[in-house]
Amino acid sequence: MYNSSMGIITGNSLKFGDLFCGPGGLSLGFEQAKGSGFYTKLTPVWSIDNHEDSCNTYKNNLCEQKNVKVYCKDIKTFNLEQLDPIDILAFGFPCNDFSLVGEKLGFKGEYGPLYSYGVKILNLLSPDCFIAENVTGLSSANSGSAFEKIKSDLRNAGYHIWVDQYKFEEFGIPQSRHRIIIVGFKKSLKANFIKLNPTYELVTSGEALNNIPEDASNNEYTKQSSKVVERLKYIKPGRNVWDSELPKRLQLNVKGARLSNIYKRLDPTKPAYTVTGSGGGGTHMYHWRENRALTNRERARLQTFPDDFLFFGPKESVRRQIGMAIPPKFGKILGNRILQTFCSVYEHNKNVCNR
Repeated sequence: MYNSSMGIITGNSLKFGDLFCGPGGLSLGFEQAKGSGFYTKLTPVWSIDNHEDSCNTYKNNLCEQKNVKVYCKDIKTFNLEQLDPIDILAFGFPCNDFSLVGEKLGFKGEYGPLYSYGVKILNLLSPDCFIAENVTGLSSANSGSAFEKIKSDLRNAGYHIWVDQYKFEEFGIPQSRHRIIIVGFKKSLKANFIKLNPTYELVTSGEALNNIPEDASNNEYTKQSSKVVERLKYIKPGRNVWDSELPKRLQLNVKGARLSNIYKRLDPTKPAYTVTGSGGGGTHMYHWRENRALTNRERARLQTFPDDFLFFGPKESVRRQIGMAIPPKFGKILGNRILQTFCSVYEHNKNVCNR
């Protein structure tokens, strides 16, 4: 019988912890994943985040009738020793300082070094596998040195790693969202993780936002000023404030960099542009036909959250939660491959032991 490196066999379920969990997009996707071999499901054990509304969202959607511990704590002061053993660690460490938009501070910023707490948990709990997620700007932060440091630390924790970039729109997610996914398996397992193959299932923003129930939660409209409404009238689907012909009184007087998503309308025939956690200065995301910003439920649809997933907190907090999350649909696809890999390791070790 194959035993994990921690000596834990949990029936047909693999236990995972979710660091920097946000509202629970990855955890939801992992719970939806199904395996066809010895390991058939992924079960959450604990999650950690410092954002109270995100933790409340996680608790109310992912913890009902389950023994899942949600720690709403600052990871910098949190006692890692109290964490229960896990088979898998997931950590989408904060991407603010690695984003291609903004100051690009990398390790020099407030959020860049937070990945190290994932490494500390790997060294402390020694799970068989980890999944780390971040923006593609991670690879170029600090002239590439930050990414090399992160990969080195993960390998030195005892893992063989696979680093791949994915375009989520190629997997049926109705938005253009590009991310780096790092998967690690304990070197002793001799696992072979196979990169996910795109399904090339195209889901447009028009399809994603179709038939939202009138009584759907988190579906409140944002109050638009008359000037914003008038400005939007001049912007066609798929266009933004910079590539549209606006009267001078409606033009933006901005010097320097011009973000392409400022007052940008969706194109209903294509996946949306990237859903983010921001919303000020014309970055709410805008409907292709109606002269308004998207509601949070519409943004959640673009992130593949089901309509019965209720977000907690003020509207601005909910917008932040949605924008920072990993789309559950991609989490499910990734979870399926993780289960497949574990099952392959199990079968290999079982055959070796029976020789």
